[in-house]
Amino acid sequence: MPRPTNKKMLLDLMQKEHQKLVNQIEQLSEEIILHHSQITGYAIKDVLAHLTAWEQLCLGWYQAGIKHKPPQLPHPGYTWRQIPELNKMFCERDSHKTLAEVLNDFHVSFDEILKTIQNIDEEEMFTPEIYSWTNKNAMGTYFVSATSSHYVWAQKEVKKCQKDCQTGG
Repeated sequence: MPRPTNKKMLLDLMQKEHQKLVNQIEQLSEEIILHHSQITGYAIKDVLAHLTAWEQLCLGWYQAGIKHKPPQLPHPGYTWRQIPELNKMFCERDSHKTLAEVLNDFHVSFDEILKTIQNIDEEEMFTPEIYSWTNKNAMGTYFVSATSSHYVWAQKEVKKCQKDCQTGG
């Protein structure tokens, strides 16, 4: 799968991969979605909360950037080397949420990031170094990572969790 290099590619791929993930989730019972996998160490519900957390991070980075306030990347108090700890924090933070809340947040967040990307100018999205916080990258790189690439990762995680649940793990 080629990495998107323009807005149309990003929008097409993120919508395609998101829909594949949604279709995959809709096939599953609540029991499977909530099953804590021994293979992955988390449940499918956690995967969906994780995606939402990273979409919201990316939206926050963008909002800070357009206000000329460099965001603390990846998250206040964390460095890029601490991604496992950050992901664990997100998982713990969202663990109290019901499946209905996680699914609602997942859908609302997708709609929000989709609308945001649709409203960003092509040049702004894919020209490197427009925003200082992106270093030498284009802002689109961050949106690709938080959307289409992340949805592909999530589809694989869902399969692992589903397999583990079905084999009694």
